[in-house]
Amino acid sequence: MQDILNRVDWQKQELLPVIVQDATTNEVLMMAYMNKEALELSLKTKTAHYFSRSKQRIWKKGESSGHTQEIESFFIDCDNDTLLIKVKQNGVACHTGRRSCFFTELTSGESVSDVEVDTTAAYGVIDTLYHTILERKNADPETSWTAKLLSKGENTILKKVVEEAGEYCFAHKDNDEDEMVYEAADLTYHMLVALASKNISPDRIKQELARRFGMSGIAEKNSRDK
Repeated sequence: MQDILNRVDWQKQELLPVIVQDATTNEVLMMAYMNKEALELSLKTKTAHYFSRSKQRIWKKGESSGHTQEIESFFIDCDNDTLLIKVKQNGVACHTGRRSCFFTELTSGESVSDVEVDTTAAYGVIDTLYHTILERKNADPETSWTAKLLSKGENTILKKVVEEAGEYCFAHKDNDEDEMVYEAADLTYHMLVALASKNISPDRIKQELARRFGMSGIAEKNSRDK
């Protein structure tokens, strides 16, 4: 195993670009990254594991959706710094529910393939909304409120976060449950826009909350004050 890992030129970079092809059709399904740990897991299990730059952690492809990738072969390029893997794709490769992540024609911006699977239930509404916000970065600000917010920059985005937080507080003070739910949803959306503007995945918020389990609130606060 170590001999195989040593074939990679880790001196150039800690993250290795990985091109993923369908083993039967040779269709390019996606591009991702592996660090040494992800590559080792992939070699051991013959199931694709990657390092997510947005989540800042190792993730097994399909860990939420069940759309796993069984690796049939590994290839490394002539510079020893890029991998190509051929896989049996279970389900779809793209979080949008399409077979491949490469479905947008660059010059026209048109989609050349349809959604095959509704992935909302698999990924959850927060992750689905976050990825939708990321997609809206390149949308027309005249037709997309998300694109308009993102195009106006940090001050406008943060102003909306503060505004929605205030509106939630007023609803809370009024003890209006319906308004609390409505304003909390607005606040969550605008927080996700702010996170997306910095490419911070909500998965990292979940990781931080998970880290705090088993730690008292006072101990957690003291750890930040040091």
